[in-house]
Amino acid sequence: MYPSLTAFPGDLFAELDAMQRLLGMGAWQPSSIRAAARGAFPAVNMGTTDEAVEIYAFAPGLDPAKIEVCVEKGLLVISGVRASEAPHVSDNFHVYAKERYEGAFKRVVGLPEEVDASRIEATYRDGVLRVVVAKRESMKPRRIEVNGVEQIQHKQ
Repeated sequence: MYPSLTAFPGDLFAELDAMQRLLGMGAWQPSSIRAAARGAFPAVNMGTTDEAVEIYAFAPGLDPAKIEVCVEKGLLVISGVRASEAPHVSDNFHVYAKERYEGAFKRVVGLPEEVDASRIEATYRDGVLRVVVAKRESMKPRRIEVNGVEQIQHKQ
């Protein structure tokens, strides 16, 4: 069998791709201040409800006991380690494409000012980490009752 034409000793293309990601090179630019560079792990979706801000981090293959979630100075920090499941490179196995992230990771997401960092919950199921940060009571929408009066009196 012929060896792959894209596989070089030391996997040169993978090393160049990793270097481009580290240096932030490439045509892709984040779409917002909360967006991350391509290849950031874990990928994150963030949204709000009337009650809370919800963050979904897509991180399959993690041990929930090894995921660390903390809030500090308005930033949500998700960190941990993702172990490799691929066989080690040997004479019988050569890697020519490596798209799955492995190793230590740390993802930082800015939180809006209306959240109450003391009321946070995190759950992990089916490869998705769900973090719910409750909004402060003073920032939640509330209905104000309007009372009818016969005549409006002005204070002088």
